Amino acid sequence: MSGNTTRRNFLITGVAVTGSIVGASTLQQKVGDTAKPPATMLERVLGRTGVKVPIFGLGGAGQTPLSWEGKERDAVAIINKALELGIRYFDTAADYGPSEDYFGKVLPSHRSKIFLASKTDKRDRDGAWRELERSLKRLNTDHLDLWQLHHVSSREELNTIFSSSGAVKALEEAMQQKIVRFVGITGHHDPQVIAEGLRRYPFHTTLIPVNAADKHHPRPFLPVVLPIAQQKNVGVIAMKVPAYGRLFKPGGLSGMQQAMGYSLSQAGVNCCVIAAETVKQLEDNVKVAQAFQPLGDKELAAIEQRSAAVWKDSTFFRAWT
Repeated sequence: MSGNTTRRNFLITGVAVTGSIVGASTLQQKVGDTAKPPATMLERVLGRTGVKVPIFGLGGAGQTPLSWEGKERDAVAIINKALELGIRYFDTAADYGPSEDYFGKVLPSHRSKIFLASKTDKRDRDGAWRELERSLKRLNTDHLDLWQLHHVSSREELNTIFSSSGAVKALEEAMQQKIVRFVGITGHHDPQVIAEGLRRYPFHTTLIPVNAADKHHPRPFLPVVLPIAQQKNVGVIAMKVPAYGRLFKPGGLSGMQQAMGYSLSQAGVNCCVIAAETVKQLEDNVKVAQAFQPLGDKELAAIEQRSAAVWKDSTFFRAWT
């Protein structure tokens, strides 16, 4: 498909069709009509996007209903509760199972008030474009606030991405056509690869592991990625904050207060995204985010010390590529 107008009209038409089947359950859940105003959550500017986002966002992956087939009812309940609690940052990806479909059943009527992020793991231009079109249809929207290159793990992948027919071309074209506002790079395998990506291209954001266990890994992310991100004013989004709960094993951290407090107290980290297994878990996590106060050096050091005994089990995701 060629031409800005042609592609843009194609996407808007597709959204108009799919948007008509959002479903009665969504229409009955108009958050804010009768709900009490949510408690406030600290907001920070997401790097050079200039956009202020709450420090806590809902992730659409993990071992949760948001990425499981056949769990639409539970997923929709979690997403609606997130909106009710004041969450505005929603993160998903093309390969998170039905996650985009679930978000697409709830978020369209709130689209102007939220920050919606998705990802592609395609490394070539054409593959990335096809995935973007699919994501937009599933999400029932005509644009993404943030489109990210998903789990970039090697320099070979970077070379493909930045080749003449690489995925970066799709990112640039999507921004030019105003289908995507901002672009980012994500990864949880090799911090040097993410840092190199930030050096090679003016990404707006990066999504990386930020937790107390990663401090003890032989190749920790923060000392490698944060300096280049701060130098270029790249928004930093923390993931793997509780390491799928493994940080809370005996001898580890006491709970989400320590896990989230540690991640959000790192200089240069703007916000975090965490999935939720249940509505109750989401409510508890939001309460932690609402009560967040930056931790001092002694508190951070104590949390790092507590994670020393469980770091190997809590950084299992570093092996994923």
